[in-house]
Amino acid sequence: MGVSASILLIALGAILRFGVSLSGNLGGVTVDWAIVGDVLIAVGATSLVFSVGWMAAASRRVGPHGDRYQRTRPPYPS
Repeated sequence: MGVSASILLIALGAILRFGVSLSGNLGGVTVDWAIVGDVLIAVGATSLVFSVGWMAAASRRVGPHGDRYQRTRPPYPS
């Protein structure tokens, strides 16, 4: 999951947590939308931390000779 999907989950969770004041009944089970919003916020925040950490780790990777991009052949046939 990327950064944009994480932010979308956080926003959706915040809408459910703070903006919705209805109680739902799904097949006889009462749904507390505030708890659903809290779970979405937690999942989005955790995913955001892992996505940013993954991008930071990937940007520090270099090739075996110290350069980022290494060509194995000339760009045009000679």
